[in-house]
Amino acid sequence: MASTEIEALVQQLARLPGLGPRSARRAVLHLMKKRESAFAPLLVALQTVSERLVTCTICGNVDTHDPCAICADPRRDARSLCVVEEVSDLWALDKSRLFPGKYHVLGGRLSALEGIRPQDLAIDALVARVAAGGIDEVVLAMNATLEGQTTAHYLAERLEGYPVRLTQLAHGLPVGGELDYLDEGTLAQALRARRPVG
Repeated sequence: MASTEIEALVQQLARLPGLGPRSARRAVLHLMKKRESAFAPLLVALQTVSERLVTCTICGNVDTHDPCAICADPRRDARSLCVVEEVSDLWALDKSRLFPGKYHVLGGRLSALEGIRPQDLAIDALVARVAAGGIDEVVLAMNATLEGQTTAHYLAERLEGYPVRLTQLAHGLPVGGELDYLDEGTLAQALRARRPVG
């Protein structure tokens, strides 16, 4: 049996997404075994981020600086803006290094069932960024869910009066996907978005 302090650490780690009680216990055991090389640096990193963590006032990303590293990067194409639901979506897209522009985090998606309305998201801030000018394209990178597509449609309506090109991420068959393993919604979207061969 572990002490109450160690058990409390296991329980706190188990609350993190992707970690259950067994994974959390293994992580704690590893940290204790590698106390000097793993535990101490982790504590320092957690303390530093805890003290410096801020939300970017421009895009809604989280970073240790405001504006965030993406917004402050002069190499980014300020004419292209990618709108995402959550910070995790921004990080996933940016990790691919395929989008050279800047981002805007809504902080969620519209959902009548959950009571999330347009005023609960950073939609007005998005419209203000577009209205300020200098943006040629807005990429609506919403998740391929009913709520995500509802949010994309709402944003398209709000931005239709501005001189920007609105685009949306393609949905459909994933690379390496096999038809018999895909759900009906993915197959339907793939069929609707079909294109000529060659």
